[in-house]
Amino acid sequence: MQTHQLKKPNNKSSERKKRRIGRGGKRGTYSGKGIKGQKSRAGAKIRPQIRETVLKFPKRRGVYFNPLKKSPIIVKLENIIVAFPEGGIIDPKKLIKSNLIKVSKGDHRQIKILGAIDLSQNYTIKNCLTSHKVKEAIEKAGGKIELKNK
Repeated sequence: MQTHQLKKPNNKSSERKKRRIGRGGKRGTYSGKGIKGQKSRAGAKIRPQIRETVLKFPKRRGVYFNPLKKSPIIVKLENIIVAFPEGGIIDPKKLIKSNLIKVSKGDHRQIKILGAIDLSQNYTIKNCLTSHKVKEAIEKAGGKIELKNK
């Protein structure tokens, strides 16, 4: 069989071409969007006025903003032993005087001591946070940790 030998089908529905104008169901040529204008075009998404005003407000929180809770200033226990070899009372003021930490004006962060090693002197640490292992090492050497209650 060749292409010139093919016969047309008898039913008339196959002869009629489908209308593909509006493509909005059974709504005719304009699909219920009217004839012209911004709302009749493809991709017409007009935002409400209230959304425009909401977007003008300054944004808070998120990626580009500082965290509400500031992280503590970290001091290594090794540096404390070098600065205070005889032991004694360690508090934030002594750490600032010995230049172990630098605090800018208005910075009210807590201080945390990390890096557990074996101690020979006993230290009394006041108003500083410590890790669990540092706490064990200080108490094993005969020292103690005192936190100020808020």
